[in-house]
Amino acid sequence: MGRETDHGGIQSEHITYTPAPRIETLDGAYGVVQRMRGRLARAVRGRDDVIDTIIIAMLADGHVLLEDFPGSGKTTLAKALGDCIIDDRPDDDIVAIRRIQFTPDLLPSDVTGTTIFDPNTNKFFFRPGPVFAHVVLADEINRTSPKVQSALLEAMGEKQVTVDNRTRKLDPLFFVIATQNPLDFSGTFPLPSAQLDRFLFKIKMKHIPRDAELEVLASIRARRHAGGAEDDIPRITRTEILDAREVVESQIHMAPEIRECLVDIAETTRRDPRVLQGLSTRALVLMIPALQARALTRRRNYVTDEDVRALAHFIFCHRLELAPGAGEVYALTDELVAGPLEKLVRRVAR
Repeated sequence: MGRETDHGGIQSEHITYTPAPRIETLDGAYGVVQRMRGRLARAVRGRDDVIDTIIIAMLADGHVLLEDFPGSGKTTLAKALGDCIIDDRPDDDIVAIRRIQFTPDLLPSDVTGTTIFDPNTNKFFFRPGPVFAHVVLADEINRTSPKVQSALLEAMGEKQVTVDNRTRKLDPLFFVIATQNPLDFSGTFPLPSAQLDRFLFKIKMKHIPRDAELEVLASIRARRHAGGAEDDIPRITRTEILDAREVVESQIHMAPEIRECLVDIAETTRRDPRVLQGLSTRALVLMIPALQARALTRRRNYVTDEDVRALAHFIFCHRLELAPGAGEVYALTDELVAGPLEKLVRRVAR
């Protein structure tokens, strides 16, 4: 059984006081990817592409915005991700996963935490909010007010929260999966550009294939009573994920031509009359670890044009503000990146 923490969460029952061996090689980091893939694929069927993208975001130290429909498996995916992690610092009161259901009456303190007076000791103490977790599921983030949405800005951007003029650090692993429903916009507050920019990826989920959906229906009882069919796949400690991030940063080669290609793409978006707001420098900075992480998931120690092409939609589309009549953002993004990518291929081929 898990133990209750001071702020009412349940500490994951999968804890360890024994540190795992340091991960210092690409093979070791790729092993982390494989274990996460295996456990998530067992828990969520038909979402292999989304699983890969979320693993890339976690290794790149980014956050993910899922634009989906109700019942698409987002909560199951987030819970499975939290269940992947073994807490090797169980005494820090950081739980594996917390879910925040965003509603119009939510307050910023419901997210970050609040200071409470204890009459027994005549002292104030801080009660941490749900952001003090390894994985945070921010459900229907566009259904709450901008004031509450902004409470996540500091947490996502700097991994800290400030309450009553005191700054408190979040765990280095802090990872947000936020969702919004694209079909029902009544009573919603669209995310401003500054908030969208905090998300490394925006992923549009689609219905799973027919075969995968049939498999889900056929295995409902088995999955409900199996107690975790993926238990034969070892979990990953918090430290192993942080080690894998260091390997991605230090051992995946990024050629100068790739960086030039990214700058060329940004300049193309800024010059195009159909784009009111082009890519920022921050978008390019965030893309570099994402490209390196994708190379690791393909078991490469170098970044290629294929990585840029594969991640362009997830990183660029929600950061572009288009002029009226500019058309569909995904088609326009493909058009804008085509020239710089072709130039990159020619450079590398020399």
